Amino acid sequence: MSEKIQDLLNGNAQWVNNTLKHTPDFFDNLAAGQTPKFLWIGCSDSRVPATEITNALPGSIFVQRNIANMVVHTDSNLLSVVNYAVKVLKVKHIIVCGHYGCGGVQAAMSNNNYGFLDNWLMHIKDVYRLHQDELDAIENEEKRLDKYVELNIKEQVSNLAKVSFIQEEWDNGEFPHIHGWVYSLKDGLLKDLGVSKNSNEDLEEVYQYNKK
Repeated sequence: MSEKIQDLLNGNAQWVNNTLKHTPDFFDNLAAGQTPKFLWIGCSDSRVPATEITNALPGSIFVQRNIANMVVHTDSNLLSVVNYAVKVLKVKHIIVCGHYGCGGVQAAMSNNNYGFLDNWLMHIKDVYRLHQDELDAIENEEKRLDKYVELNIKEQVSNLAKVSFIQEEWDNGEFPHIHGWVYSLKDGLLKDLGVSKNSNEDLEEVYQYNKK
């Protein structure tokens, strides 16, 4: 076993000891079940852990992560997580959170070949195609990437609103609310992009499902 792997195990033991000192019944409560009010769809980037950057406790956020926080309608893993979150856990809010400087978005903005990864990046490139005029007009590459990150988040919020069982939940009430956030690695702050959705009213008609 390498030293780095052992560091993780040692760190776990230290975390358990410190946690029990402050909250002796922490793990008893955690083992009793989960009742998160939030679903977080975030980027796989190791620098953007949902609970740490929101100062939230384990058990408060249900999490799904992939490269560039994508909502792909053929991704059975993501759809299963979302379905469980809204149908079983009854989460009140779904947060699609990307981050500035995202490597996946940056790769999609380039013409480089990344092998198998190109199949996933194709979904991100589709976002560029939809907003090409706006993005091509930004000469500064870093600012163009920042705008691309934001536009990608907004498109994924919209993609989530198109999911049939999300719309079923809206037929029965106001939840879940879907939010688009972006995280800055430079200052650690989250920004609400103001694209909250809790109905299908602003979707193109072809994406709106009839009420059952």
